Amino acid sequence: MKELYLVVAFVAAGLLGYKLINEVPSLLHTPLMSGMNALSGITVLGALVTTAAALTTGSQVVGFVAIVLAMINVVAGFLVTHRMLKMFKSEGGKS
Repeated sequence: MKELYLVVAFVAAGLLGYKLINEVPSLLHTPLMSGMNALSGITVLGALVTTAAALTTGSQVVGFVAIVLAMINVVAGFLVTHRMLKMFKSEGGKS
């Protein structure tokens, strides 16, 4: 029964997140993404702690996948932020 609540919470959070992101104007996506890197870092930390405390191999595998996906999110967020900041630099190197 507990697992059902977790699945329902996961699906509800996913649908709410999708709805919220679709309502954000496209000009704000990149600045919001750069701001979310801190929260993604917290996700990585949570996944690391949870995986370290996992008792079964299946839980450890799911934790490893969570760590990998969260790190992809962090790295991609920083790459997009770097690309965005390059757009604001002048050609002469002085900004």
